[in-house]
Amino acid sequence: MDKILIVEDEEPIARLIEMNLKRAGYSCEVAFDGMTGADKLEQNTYDLCLFDIMLPGADGYELLEYAKSMDIPVIFLTAKGETYDKVKGLRAGADDYITKPFEVIELLARIENVLRRFHKIGNETETAGLSINSASRTVTKDGRRIDLTCKEFDLLQLFVRNPGVALYREMIYEQVWHNPYMGESRTVDLHVQRLRKKTGLEDRIEAVYKVGYRFRGDKE
Repeated sequence: MDKILIVEDEEPIARLIEMNLKRAGYSCEVAFDGMTGADKLEQNTYDLCLFDIMLPGADGYELLEYAKSMDIPVIFLTAKGETYDKVKGLRAGADDYITKPFEVIELLARIENVLRRFHKIGNETETAGLSINSASRTVTKDGRRIDLTCKEFDLLQLFVRNPGVALYREMIYEQVWHNPYMGESRTVDLHVQRLRKKTGLEDRIEAVYKVGYRFRGDKE
């Protein structure tokens, strides 16, 4: 299980991030100021850090320098959204930069991408009785291969990577079809129906009234 350090001085935001990351299967620790974050870095081992930039005690740039000396990837979480600030953060060594407010699904995708770049996350995912290999894009169940179309596989990965998150149809369409959503709810619904039937996830991929769908992970 990947371990993530969150250093964010706004406690409600920090706790919300912590809750969602734990639901996604990560182990988390939280600090609300830079000095406590530095202490945790010194005392523990982490696979990834999420740092706000404006922190009391020691700012995100100071923590970044400390984390990079330990070869720990860092994502900046900040309200400073100007291009200059993003470039400054990336040039300082941050591995990614996400501006508040952000959607949980975007944060989870960026975390996964950074962990994969650092080879801290494997290609194989086991959930709901399925074995999903993102490298070969194959899915097996009880040793039997399940043939999915390209869109069905992308749809499955989107659900599995966001357990417990209610995903809007428009967001599903834009993430899987990579086009602006123009009301194509039937396209999404038909693909979800076929995916449920092929994988046996009828009870795991739940419809959310007037929203879209939610994947119930193994820990729910």
